[in-house]
Amino acid sequence: MYDPTTDPDLESFVSVDPASDFPIQNLPFGVFSTDADRTPRIGVAIGDMILDCYYLSEHGRLDAGGMGARVFQSATLNRFLALGPTAWKEARATISELLAAGNATLQDDAVLRGACLHKASDVTMLLPVNIGDYTDFYSSREHAENVGTMFRGKDNALMPNWLHLPVGYHGRSSSIVVSGTPVRRPCGQLKPADSDPIYGATRRLDIELEAGFIVGVGNALGTQISVADADDHIFGMVLVNDWSARDIQKWEYVPLGPFLGKSFATTVSPWVVSLAALEPFRTSGPEQQPEPLPYLASGGDRSYDVHLEVDLIPSGSSEATTIIRSNMRHLYWDIRQQLAHHTVNGCNTRPGDLMASGTISGPKPESFGSLLERTWNGSEPLTLPDGGTRTFLLDGDTVVIRGYAAGDGYRVGFGDATGTILPAIGS
Repeated sequence: MYDPTTDPDLESFVSVDPASDFPIQNLPFGVFSTDADRTPRIGVAIGDMILDCYYLSEHGRLDAGGMGARVFQSATLNRFLALGPTAWKEARATISELLAAGNATLQDDAVLRGACLHKASDVTMLLPVNIGDYTDFYSSREHAENVGTMFRGKDNALMPNWLHLPVGYHGRSSSIVVSGTPVRRPCGQLKPADSDPIYGATRRLDIELEAGFIVGVGNALGTQISVADADDHIFGMVLVNDWSARDIQKWEYVPLGPFLGKSFATTVSPWVVSLAALEPFRTSGPEQQPEPLPYLASGGDRSYDVHLEVDLIPSGSSEATTIIRSNMRHLYWDIRQQLAHHTVNGCNTRPGDLMASGTISGPKPESFGSLLERTWNGSEPLTLPDGGTRTFLLDGDTVVIRGYAAGDGYRVGFGDATGTILPAIGS
């Protein structure tokens, strides 16, 4: 079905560089504040500017489900998400019209335009949603096979359940942080091969290149969300770096799974890209064999063609090196299957819940989505342009995750998900 908001010929009166993540076809939602007004409020990215949705709604130019300013003057997107797909579509259409070249409402009103458009460089981006619950899946076959091969051998790389259901675990939402927030090196128990466990800072601090979706409308306890209905419950997607302390995790994870090795920090990008903006970039996912059970059946174009990259800026340097190039289309289990499986037991979800994909790895070494894989558990260090090497992250290292879908003359991107490693407490 044709959607005028994603028309490749659509142009904005706001100047947008072709390399920008934020053309008029994107219009991602986030939450920001300014130096002049610290009150958090909802905005939409357009080029290198941010459109102030609260100001527009307060002055009668923008509505959503009849809630207007009460929704957009919020510290999070949660109220807006809860309104559902009709309100999301209405708000997106209005914003697209307001920003379109030739629409006089903003373009010809210097006072209104000056009040509701802010330079992105002048604002502070905040965590876009109040994330009540966080689930992390394990949905990339290449990643699961790589890790399984390392620790169990090639013949036992995948556990028996992996090809039948989206494996996942419930994470810690309190430590999810917005891009730019520093990450403290975590401490915990480590188990050297030749001694009893010891306490200390992780020596194997890693990244996980992931994408996540944000629940819009939830479901009641005791009900299910089907694959077919999932789009009415998923608002959009973000980039995720689910930092991992591999040595802490290795010692603690049996028998209940990840705990302290994962819960110290998870970084998300500040902009939520709607499924509407991603619709033109849907593509077929990997073939699923054996065929999933009927409640997980997901035909057609199940995935998205979104390029993913990870840059490493070594401590003491300003030079970034791209160390990973992957793609969201490599996910074996898609977001609709993830949500259907999550709720098939009657588990309720709520607006703002985050569900992450797990590490997204492709078939080639440069597409492996973690340092654990890129260095094959530390046995094959990466060599950087300055001659230095990395197996895992050092204090002062900065990691930048980027993602975008390439359109005809434009790109729909997520912005950066960035974090810098701080020394452990007491270091």
